Amino acid sequence: SRFETCWPALMKDSHGVIIIFNPELPSHLKEIEMWYSCFVQQQPLLDSQCLLVAHHKPGSAGDTEDLSLAYPLNKLKLIHSNLEEDPEDVRMEFIKYFRSIITIINESREREEMSIIS
Repeated sequence: SRFETCWPALMKDSHGVIIIFNPELPSHLKEIEMWYSCFVQQQPLLDSQCLLVAHHKPGSAGDTEDLSLAYPLNKLKLIHSNLEEDPEDVRMEFIKYFRSIITIINESREREEMSIIS
């Protein structure tokens, strides 16, 4: 992609990665493997620091709810967003995700402080 030169700057000191894709596009399903590899595995971030969002456009078929992704993507938290039908659900999932990231940051900060002390 023409933005690849910017990736290191985007990734620097990042604590989480949210990958949003259209589950009805086979090309997107291939691409999310590449995004996961570059932005999560190579950093490295924990799988719990990554959130996959299958975004359903208004009026889309919606039969992709039982989307089964191949390894290693199947280890990640996957939510379906359909802002017409269930914006509140999506909002709650985002809040849960952000809380988990904050917990991870706080824990790693505490570990760093302990290692400085000891």
